Amino acid sequence: MIKRGLVWFKNDLRIHDNETLVVAQKQCKELVFCYCIEEKGFQKSSLGFRRADVNRFRFMEQSVINLAHNLEVLGGHLLIGDQSALVTIPKLVKEYGITDIFAEQEYAPYETDLVDELANSLPEVEFHFFWGKTLYHIDDIPFEIAKIPLTSKAYRIPVSNDSEPRKVFDIPAKLNGLKDIKTSKFPSCKRYGFTRKEYLDAQVFVDGGEDAALERLEYYTFKSELLTGYRWSRNRSDGMDYSSKLSPYLALGCISPREIYFRVKDYEKKVKKNQSTWWLVFELVWRDYFTFKGMRMGHSMFLTKGFKNKKLVWENDPDKFQRWCDGSTGIPFVDAHMRQLNQTGFMSNRGRVNCASYLVFDLKIDWTWGAAYFESRLIDYDVSSNWMNWHMQAFEIWYTNPIHQSNKYKAQDFIRKWVPELADLDDTQVLIPWEFDLATYIKPIEIYPKWDRAIKLIRKLD
Repeated sequence: MIKRGLVWFKNDLRIHDNETLVVAQKQCKELVFCYCIEEKGFQKSSLGFRRADVNRFRFMEQSVINLAHNLEVLGGHLLIGDQSALVTIPKLVKEYGITDIFAEQEYAPYETDLVDELANSLPEVEFHFFWGKTLYHIDDIPFEIAKIPLTSKAYRIPVSNDSEPRKVFDIPAKLNGLKDIKTSKFPSCKRYGFTRKEYLDAQVFVDGGEDAALERLEYYTFKSELLTGYRWSRNRSDGMDYSSKLSPYLALGCISPREIYFRVKDYEKKVKKNQSTWWLVFELVWRDYFTFKGMRMGHSMFLTKGFKNKKLVWENDPDKFQRWCDGSTGIPFVDAHMRQLNQTGFMSNRGRVNCASYLVFDLKIDWTWGAAYFESRLIDYDVSSNWMNWHMQAFEIWYTNPIHQSNKYKAQDFIRKWVPELADLDDTQVLIPWEFDLATYIKPIEIYPKWDRAIKLIRKLD
């Protein structure tokens, strides 16, 4: 029987190192390619904000359009569904006589439920799923998912000793795209409730797409050699060059973690091997760990009590939460990072740690509220990385003092950039503006006694 295949792109928006694409091309005489927007993903949650906001929409749009272009170069055309895979794919199966569907394997509850529902509705179609999410293949790690260790070290060392990342898949020379199909126009932002002004005002932190991802990887490694200093610059907040900025591309699968890994290994041979190159690979392994651990924990990682089943006391003041979301807490280091997030869809790791710690330990607001807000805003949103990091912040990591951190990491210029009310202040005033008679900046929600020592150190800057 001649197979007519459907390649269903999800969070694997690339043609390089894409096993799904390679296998489908080998097995099928004719192929149809599709991407399905899930309309529900842009609806408002019970907390009052969208599950995914306009920055995530625009980054997805850029990435899908770039994928469509790259498929066309090889002879394929991308059909874009605007409601749900549950609506679009059955229509495509019927219209084009699809016998087989090829897709990347999902791992998180919402996505796996959707796939299961679709497969159950199409019993006549054979589904083929391929693991492409992580650096180490799920079949190659020395653990069953149910026995993934509870600490990263217990996971990392055995994996590093017993496993190797698989080789990357080459880009197909051509694709057996079904003729007489034209690439779909990407749906209007209005379809998902965004106004044209919201859409145009969004200033997405980086351009989306596979081409931009590979260009960024080349820039950060061989072109600039910034990777050599990554270990010592990674805790900064301002600018493009302190970190790789590959996380948004990993989130939508615009770049493969294996592609990054082997590029780093090549860099180590040709330029320099040091703590920085080790650290970037370590972060890919950490991302793997959160993926597999999240699979083990399942739905419990979304619950307030978490998979640790701990009961913390929350105050859950909605006004304080809104001020945190808006970047109007009166704490410059927190506000600068939150405003950057709201405007661009990105925040540094240093910012994420501090904003989360402040929400959980100072404002005493349910950590899942913060995790949901980050899900809405981050263009590098990844289910496991986001929710597992927030879980750690709530239950496992010591408190982070935002006043001390703003001074330690010399955040004055970063604050001036994102909190323009403080742009003209000196280095002391911009870190502790409540100590001065300022009418232009909101008063803090509260100044905590545990900040006294850090505040005294800043006063000495004068």
